[in-house]
Amino acid sequence: MYEQLKIIQYPDPRLKKPSTPVQETDPAQLLELAGKMLQLMREARGVGLAAPQVGHNIRLFVMNPTGDPKDDRIYINPQLCEAEGSEEDEEGCLSLPGINARIVRDKTVRIRATDPAGRELDEKASGYLARVWQHEFDHLNGVLITDRMGPVAKMAARKTLRELEDKYKNDRDDRNDRK
Repeated sequence: MYEQLKIIQYPDPRLKKPSTPVQETDPAQLLELAGKMLQLMREARGVGLAAPQVGHNIRLFVMNPTGDPKDDRIYINPQLCEAEGSEEDEEGCLSLPGINARIVRDKTVRIRATDPAGRELDEKASGYLARVWQHEFDHLNGVLITDRMGPVAKMAARKTLRELEDKYKNDRDDRNDRK
């Protein structure tokens, strides 16, 4: 069902669309999608990947902060709460290759979600792990790091953003020409 996943890049409008809650009751299908997302994330050398980034408009994301397969995590219908403090650090995004920016995030946050088997997850983290959760959660709400960048960072990324926009337009034109 999920054979040809690829990471969607800015400015694809699907990245800006808020995702719908997962209604899927078939854990095997969710595991298949999440497994392919984890594989794609690893190939791209990322630490997190949200379903909208692969063209599926559902509230699901995967992550692995260490690269060790035993640390693979799957979050379905996540909710973030109990945010504390704030800190600024550099972030990149697999959907915005070549762009890194300093982004302010909550320092500590709690996540509540389910796993593919329907078990409740309730975790609290600070620092890097909390940052990854918030970054992927943003994707589920149609928010990109460009939406959180300050004006100086946006100016610095302007050329790369324009190149991504041109590539997207040219790829769409090529697909339309083949029809």
